[in-house]
Amino acid sequence: MQLVNLPACLLSIFNMNKDIMRKITPLTQNDCFIIFSEVTKEFSSPLHYHEEFELNFIMNAKGAKRIVGDSIEVIDDLELIMIGPNLYHSWLPHQCKSQEIREITIQWHKDLFDNKFLFRNQLNFIRSLFERSSKGISFSKEIIRLLAPRLLSLNEKNGFDSVLEIMSILHDLSVSPNMRTLSNASFTNEQISYNSRRIERAFQFMNRNFDRAVTLKEVAKLVNMTEASFSRFIKKRTGNTFVDSLNEIRLGHASKKLIDTTHSIAEISYNCGFNNISNFNRIFKKKKGCTPKEFRGIFTTGPGVFM
Repeated sequence: MQLVNLPACLLSIFNMNKDIMRKITPLTQNDCFIIFSEVTKEFSSPLHYHEEFELNFIMNAKGAKRIVGDSIEVIDDLELIMIGPNLYHSWLPHQCKSQEIREITIQWHKDLFDNKFLFRNQLNFIRSLFERSSKGISFSKEIIRLLAPRLLSLNEKNGFDSVLEIMSILHDLSVSPNMRTLSNASFTNEQISYNSRRIERAFQFMNRNFDRAVTLKEVAKLVNMTEASFSRFIKKRTGNTFVDSLNEIRLGHASKKLIDTTHSIAEISYNCGFNNISNFNRIFKKKKGCTPKEFRGIFTTGPGVFM
């Protein structure tokens, strides 16, 4: 284990996607993990990504704004987030008034646990946790309160005991209820498993054809179901209607284009299958809490904090 005070940690960064930075952390190949601990008055560093897994525990930052992938949310007084490798993230001051924000960040190599180890029966839940973290995971207040004392005292453990404690915390997180993924799957190019070949086939089709008109009739026919049966089926399996599912896919692709390209918002709207820009703006703001123009501005000019 290596313990680092955040302000003293000098990091090398490289440009990518305008102002989104790649961060090189001080985690060495000889370390299992590294812990950053700090009490600060505000968040103040660029949006970035890195190759390591990360667990972020933040106290007393109510009103700050969190960016993970294409998810933008205002946080409460307790925050526990897991971030997978190469996923954009940042925290912005926004409306946070606190002068004593407590931050604890744990980072570990993406190959710390190899696939042979993770595919053992006893590690199934941790493997699933790692897979879901590719989109970012937010944990419930209940699990945060339960684990907070252990996270706060992690730097008191050393050697093998610290490794065991990290694994124990990861296990408890992996079996905790009410965890929530943050970023859109089509934004992160991740395949989601719904344990249903019909649903996965439907989503593959929608992902390949998001830029044109896609009807319930053709998708239902693709999976050999009636329209009414498929409507009930997709709602039961995913929690979303067919239209909401298709719009989620389109928004993920649109979000990525807003960051990665200089195309106009109107151009992105039509290229992602929305029938008009007003409809695109309305759906985008409803889902993201900001307009496409505001979203693009956050990713190209907004400050945040290295975590």
